[in-house]
Amino acid sequence: MRILLDHCVPKPFGRLLASHDVKTTAQMGWSTLQNGKLLAEAAQSFDAFVTVDKYIKTQQNLQSLPLPIVVLDSVMNTPAALAPFAPFVQAVLPTLRPGQMVEVDAVGTVTEITPGRTP
Repeated sequence: MRILLDHCVPKPFGRLLASHDVKTTAQMGWSTLQNGKLLAEAAQSFDAFVTVDKYIKTQQNLQSLPLPIVVLDSVMNTPAALAPFAPFVQAVLPTLRPGQMVEVDAVGTVTEITPGRTP
């Protein structure tokens, strides 16, 4: 699976998803792209998008997302803080479908974000 890490997800997190082809927005030259433009561009080359941006749930029209999004519910975005999320992300990735957004917490609870509702 081809995974794009958002600006706010450190590159070392991608190494923890070793069975996937993981790139960062910086590696793609998309550091200046934001919000819907970034997601639209990502949808052309990637199968999923990983972020720690909790506001994405209210900033995007969930009914028209071009690819699945995984939101990591972490209070910090350091590699050490995000490392425990990797096995949970690995487990949820194969279940995702285009346009789906899920939030994963530190104990592995996966909550689907539905239009008009946030966890």
